[in-house]
Amino acid sequence: MWNSFYETMIAKGRWLLIPKGLGTTLLIAICAVLIGSVLGCIFALFKISKNRFLRGFAEFYTTVIRGIPMATQLMIFYFVIFSPMGMSNAVVVAIIAFGINSGAYCTEIFRAGIQGVDKGQNEAGRSLGLTWWQTLVKIILPQAIRTSLPTYTSEFITLIKETSVASFIAVVDLQKACDNIRNATYNAWIPLLSCAVIYLCLTVGLTKIFSILERRFIKA
Repeated sequence: MWNSFYETMIAKGRWLLIPKGLGTTLLIAICAVLIGSVLGCIFALFKISKNRFLRGFAEFYTTVIRGIPMATQLMIFYFVIFSPMGMSNAVVVAIIAFGINSGAYCTEIFRAGIQGVDKGQNEAGRSLGLTWWQTLVKIILPQAIRTSLPTYTSEFITLIKETSVASFIAVVDLQKACDNIRNATYNAWIPLLSCAVIYLCLTVGLTKIFSILERRFIKA
């Protein structure tokens, strides 16, 4: 068993592909969730807006993005939109694609959090002479963030796992790195099980960390 592991992972420094791939996976996930958070905030406000056009636009965005598989979206962004424009950096395209996808889910997370706050809170703020925007920022959003945080952190963890399809556009992420080792050695079980264990450790570790942060944030 050790000889098989050595020939597959250690020989010729193949194991070095894994930390590089993991770094790419984390880069895509972190940048994408930041983009998704910004888009989610914007479109969540659109969804609760009294403007019919903004509400319709936000509904169209979330319906389309959430209704199409991530792998299909990724290939559309790369082969249909960006490649004809001369954009050949697959990592950047992946960040944009995953960011827009995450934004649709963050929109619903934030919208549910905002609308989950008791309406009396808004009325109380307005009775104190605050504007709609001041009431939203000072009273509604702090409460909405607390209720949305568990779902939001789950979105980030889910996003990390979803980045495994980035290899569809030749991004050498964690999944692709392990797949390259498999192709080079004709040994499937060691690199694929290694990939599975790393993803599992990553998601379980982040779940524990976020759980601690959530408890501290709620108590604050």
